[in-house]
Amino acid sequence: MSQHCFVALGANLGNPVATVKEAIISLRGLPQTRFISASSLYRTAPLGLKNQPDFINAVVELVTALSAPELLESLFSIEADFGRQRSVKYAPRTLDLDLLLHGDAVSDDPLLTLPHPRMHERAFVLAPLLEIAPQLAIPGRGSVGELFLRCAGQTIEKLLPQAA
Repeated sequence: MSQHCFVALGANLGNPVATVKEAIISLRGLPQTRFISASSLYRTAPLGLKNQPDFINAVVELVTALSAPELLESLFSIEADFGRQRSVKYAPRTLDLDLLLHGDAVSDDPLLTLPHPRMHERAFVLAPLLEIAPQLAIPGRGSVGELFLRCAGQTIEKLLPQAA
């Protein structure tokens, strides 16, 4: 059975704007998956380790027949294709793909927690979600709009489309 899913994208090494755009193209090619929409790109300050470049973030909506673990494995594969290396938490990265929601699944599995455990606290996830799915509610947390208002102190900048 197909599920609506949301995936967050982030990058801050190399050319992060180009990387996020190329990663969105990669997500369009996932098997058993239909691409629904992608948010605008957003620039945000890093969390955790502060002495690093700003991040470029976006969120995509997919409908997939892949199970949550299968989709997560596909996301890890795309990250690897973009040179992602996992080191310390909050380290700079070429590409980060986070499975935010997989239908209304709720899981506390250490390998795959759904909904994503910190998505409701992060403007860089909530602003793009609000753009593409304004009526969305995060199971156990509330509406995206209400949650975004709680992140008012976090700096986030929507990037204007680049002229062709």
